Amino acid sequence: MKIRHVLTRSITFLVMVLVLLVLVPEGMMLVTGVKSPAMAVLSESMEPAIKKGDMVFVHNMSNEPFREGEVVLFKVDGFEHLIVHRVIKVYEHRDTREIRILTKGDNNSVDDRFLYASGQLWLQPHDIIGRVAGYLPYAGWPSVFISEAYKMLLNGGSTTTPEVLWVTM
Repeated sequence: MKIRHVLTRSITFLVMVLVLLVLVPEGMMLVTGVKSPAMAVLSESMEPAIKKGDMVFVHNMSNEPFREGEVVLFKVDGFEHLIVHRVIKVYEHRDTREIRILTKGDNNSVDDRFLYASGQLWLQPHDIIGRVAGYLPYAGWPSVFISEAYKMLLNGGSTTTPEVLWVTM
């Protein structure tokens, strides 16, 4: 009888964990308006502000103007991974009123134009997926370990693939 009780409790616990793993991300997507509301930092490009292994939380504030100094999540055409870097320049075209955004990793020596699509010098608002609302130190380390182990398997022991910057949760 005791084994059955332990087995029932174990199965109940596993079901609850699985439900939470499904419902929590779905709930976060609804609240934040972002498809990937939590991300593990896999590179040092935003140090010292955000470190490798930290978990960042992203939300959508598309109605708010972009500001220099804020940290945003963006997608580049032709690049499969999302990038989180700081806005260093916001430019509004005098005639067309179009907004252009330039980003840079805090730990990088140059701006992100080398990451943008060929011929693209600025991001446009539609390239920005969300803004970083906060972070949780060290919470992304499980994703970092998984990502680096996967890269080692693919690359025969090397973890140096610069295009892998983030793992979405």
